[in-house]
This record gives sequence, structure tokens and C-alpha cells, in this order.
Amino acid sequence: MMDHPLDLDAVRAFVHIAELESFTRAAEAMRTTQAAVSLKLKRLEERLGCRLLERTPRHVQLSARGASFLDHARDLLEAHDRALASLTRGRQRIAIGISDHVAGPELPSLIARMNAQDPQLVIEIRIGSSGDLLQSFDRRELDTVIVRLHAGRDDGQLLAEEQFGWFAAPNWQHRADEPLPIATMAEPCGVRALAGQLLDAAGVPWTEIFVGGGVTAVAAAVTAGLGVAALSPRMVPFGAVDVGPKLGLPVLPRLPVVLHTRVKNGRPREALDGLSAAFKSAVRN
Repeated sequence: MMDHPLDLDAVRAFVHIAELESFTRAAEAMRTTQAAVSLKLKRLEERLGCRLLERTPRHVQLSARGASFLDHARDLLEAHDRALASLTRGRQRIAIGISDHVAGPELPSLIARMNAQDPQLVIEIRIGSSGDLLQSFDRRELDTVIVRLHAGRDDGQLLAEEQFGWFAAPNWQHRADEPLPIATMAEPCGVRALAGQLLDAAGVPWTEIFVGGGVTAVAAAVTAGLGVAALSPRMVPFGAVDVGPKLGLPVLPRLPVVLHTRVKNGRPREALDGLSAAFKSAVRN
């Protein structure tokens, strides 16, 4: 039996590194430096007498002992957080708005990560257009929004940038004598506006063939073979292909994802930092 208890901060650093597969992202989630996270892991490995992670220049992966320890580490942190939460008065709440063009298939796992980090935190998530969410944020209806860069604002924190493309079903064919059929979201949608501006500037005739209330609906229209949609690769349905180069369509830019928040400290901020770091990893992957 070991003589000294484990350092919970070091255990938390290990779990973050393992889940985010990155020392950098783990440091962001813990609001510290990469060097500090590396030191915590080193001390934990020395304490346990084994290597928990295998490091290469490009990848971080669990060792066999690390994989065995990970679930126990999570259980330890969860028990610790529950014990602390039992002494607090009431639950804290955080209201987060996420742009439909940002909230991808990773959203359930990201929410689960926030809940695992603080099971007592009440998480409210609202999905909508960047413009609408920013208005709600300015009216203080939301504590935090994660949106695409909005013209005229520079008060957010850049989380990531994503390359967009013109995606269609693999068997879809464009008739050269007809306008390009576009599936898009309803106004106000910044991606919709940008796509139309680029097509107009390039002299490409186009027409709306489908207007969806969310990216999921637009992706369904692509799968159904209705036409082309401007989407990030994270959002495209399985099998969809980028037809932009083949059709000579204008290149879509890398679009920033920006965090706006009034949450500065405490448990909600810790959970938000974890969400931000996990989101960066999702975009990177």
C-alpha cells in the first residue's frame, strides 16, 4: 500500500491529457502552462512507479498501465468533486449558446465532459445562428457564446479556424445549363451570406434549392442529392464529397470560431475552459 495520497491536481492533469490527446490542450483546460502540466504528469508517474503515457513528436497515447489507471482516475476525481459539491449551497448554472455551424457531432461528448468535470453544474445549451446568439449574449440572456466570427466585433477569443468546402452527395451531378442548386440555412446565417457573395463575385449562377432550419437539415438535403452546401468537414454527412475544385467554384476561406463570455472564475469557468480545450481538439482532429 502506498504511503502518501495522490496529488489530485496531477491526476486531473493526466485525465485531461489522456482525453484531449495533447499537453497543450490539457494546459488550456487547466488554465496553466504546458510545462506545469508536464511536471504534474512526471510527478504522478514517479509516484505510481510507471509510465502512464507514451509520447511521440506528433501523438500522445496511453500506455498499457495508463489505460488501466484512467477509469480509476476519473472515479477518484468524480468522488472528490461530489464531496466538495455536497458542501455548497445550491447548484450553479451556465447558459451557453453555440452556433449551428459550430456545434458538430462532438457536442454530446463535449457536454458529457463538462458534466463529468462538475456534475453539480447546471448546463443550459442553446443552438442558433451566430447573429441571434450574439444578440442574446449582449442582452445578458446567455453567459457564453461560441460562434463564427461576426463582422464588426473583435471582443472574443479565437478558439479555432475551420476550412469550409462545397459538399454534395457522391452521385450528384450538376447540369451545366442550370444554376448551381444550393442547400443552405435560413437567414440570418453568416455562412449563407458569405457563400452567396463568393458565388456572385465569381460569376457563378446559383439558386436556392433547399433552406433548412439547421445544419442537420442542410446535411440531410445534401445526402438526398438536392444540391451543394457550404459546410465544414465536421458537419458533412458520410460519403459527401467536396465538388468545389471539379466545378471551379470559388475557394471558401477558413472561418474562425470565437468564444465570447462573461464567466471569469469559479466552477463554471473551469468547466468552460474544459469545453473550449475539448472543442479545439475536435476541430483539429
